Amino acid sequence: MIHPKFRTIVFAFFMALFMSGFMSLVISLFNVGMVDNIVSIWLKAWLFAFCIAFPTVIFVAPVVHKLTNKLIRP
Repeated sequence: MIHPKFRTIVFAFFMALFMSGFMSLVISLFNVGMVDNIVSIWLKAWLFAFCIAFPTVIFVAPVVHKLTNKLIRP
């Protein structure tokens, strides 16, 4: 198992992986439709999206946690 001190990185990895995968699929389908090479188009878009999403989640997640904590009553 992974040590708990890496929780933030593991969370960011999986959040970025799933969100970039889903969003790139939806956007690819929206832009080109169900064409023969949709899988290769999607995987190329997913790779690019994940490279942007992973560092973004690492930097944005702490800000989102702070904003959420300010809005939620203790």
